[in-house]
Amino acid sequence: LVREGKVAPGQPIDVCVPTGNFGNILAAYYAKRMGLPIAKLLCASNDNRVLVDFFHTGCYDRNRPFILTTSPSMDILISSNLERLIYEIAGEDASENRALMQELSREGRYRITPAMQAKLKDFYSDSASTDEVAAQIAVLYEKSGYVIDTHTAVASCVYDKYRKSTGDKTPTVIASTASPYKFPHSVLSAIDKSEAEETGENEQDVFAKMERLAALSGVSIQAAVEELKTAPVRHNTVCGKDQMQAVTEALLLKK
Repeated sequence: LVREGKVAPGQPIDVCVPTGNFGNILAAYYAKRMGLPIAKLLCASNDNRVLVDFFHTGCYDRNRPFILTTSPSMDILISSNLERLIYEIAGEDASENRALMQELSREGRYRITPAMQAKLKDFYSDSASTDEVAAQIAVLYEKSGYVIDTHTAVASCVYDKYRKSTGDKTPTVIASTASPYKFPHSVLSAIDKSEAEETGENEQDVFAKMERLAALSGVSIQAAVEELKTAPVRHNTVCGKDQMQAVTEALLLKK
């Protein structure tokens, strides 16, 4: 941003991250602590609003329905990296941090103190529904021809909500954490409603959708994704939950 003349050296920016396991936004938090001039950390969630509710209330509660969305990497009810943030706002008190994590394991919830919650003032959190994600992909494509994936769309939507509700025009970095080619059916369905009738479950159909998406976006399919067309199938074991231990033991013994 400095190189492109968008911000002056030392000028604050905001960072918006689509957040499931709280890893990338935690990295932004550490960067801020280390001196990078970040003003606000925008924590964007999908329909699984466990982090949004935590930042709004100070209570982390995983006792809720688990919702499957079009941004599956964010379909998480226990954000494991949040423990590291709790350690920071607990004054680096390992015993207090441990007690809260044990409460989460035992009760499925914990509540931080008002003093700890006050240390989260630089965080903003909101969510985007599955319908809002699809609309965001479509709007951005219509405006610019730029294609984003379902996870980036969560962040883009929450950024728009933040700016509308606060009027904050601070230059903002939106973390794009996945490729649209990983989710061709969801992305194409958002851009072209006629695609929504197709299931996208057939392997060859998925690759056909990737080709259509490449034609629409003008962006080549990444080599790592393209190579999947001819990659050998290395694993085909399927098991139920009650078989996991036995199957794991059998695989280890085979090695």
